[in-house]
Amino acid sequence: MARSSTYSIPPPLPRRLIGYARVSTEDQLNDAQVDELKAAGCRVIQQEHGSGASRSRPVLTRLMADIGAGDVLVVVRLDRLARSVSHLLEVIDRLEEKGAHFRSLRDPIDTSTPQGMFSLQVLGAVARTKAGMRAAKARGRLAGNPGLRERRPEAIRAVADARRQAYLDELIVTAQIWLPTVRRMRPQHSWEDVVRVLNHKGHSWTIERLRRAVHRLVTEKMAEPELIKRSPRRPPEDRLMTLVAGIAIADPDLTLQEIGKQLEAMRERTPRGARQWQPSSVKALLDRARRLGLVVPDPVPAP
Repeated sequence: MARSSTYSIPPPLPRRLIGYARVSTEDQLNDAQVDELKAAGCRVIQQEHGSGASRSRPVLTRLMADIGAGDVLVVVRLDRLARSVSHLLEVIDRLEEKGAHFRSLRDPIDTSTPQGMFSLQVLGAVARTKAGMRAAKARGRLAGNPGLRERRPEAIRAVADARRQAYLDELIVTAQIWLPTVRRMRPQHSWEDVVRVLNHKGHSWTIERLRRAVHRLVTEKMAEPELIKRSPRRPPEDRLMTLVAGIAIADPDLTLQEIGKQLEAMRERTPRGARQWQPSSVKALLDRARRLGLVVPDPVPAP
């Protein structure tokens, strides 16, 4: 009688988050990048000094040689890693060959998620298009659509439709980063306050661009119509109150001290004109916002 054998499956290896920080000169500091990488969970962080255009990246070369299956290479921004889109795609291809992943904290690129892979495919398509245009120009051919050069109406409509779809695709890819803040703040807060909160988190919105983006998502039934309603009119002296309330709504985990630090970074002065914000000043504005009916979470107690 044959004996049955029991095979034990070894547990998966723990996934390592490996940070990579780069600055252009020896005089600059990696501290800000290192802090963000540590906050993202990176226990190993490799630091490099060198120009973005330089092909010499000895630290990155060693990192790529040592990285293993399941590891994730993490950067703060794409320009900290790659010289160009083609260089970025080359690095990610090498990571995939080793079974590793790539993540950018401030960009919608994370090759371990479907959304991040879609963003990467969009980047790849753009790179291929630009390469094709350069090749055509080198052969003496005119790049672009012949129908457009001849001003054919059907060609113009087709290009306009393609641009509208490309814009929507970009919004869909990036919405997971900025739309939650918009949903928490609108329409109780003005577009100006929403833009200031988003840009303090590292975005680069203008009021017009953000309104256009949200309107497009509402038109496509991908966002709630309430987001584009007119915000309540408030007297000028209430601007600080609505800004403080907006910061608290956008990030409910902030303490009073942390909200004050954000206001100082925005160069906002207290109601009495001081540069330094005390927790009591922040609390007074939040309490006032609650009395006026703004939905404001209770700040997290300081540790």
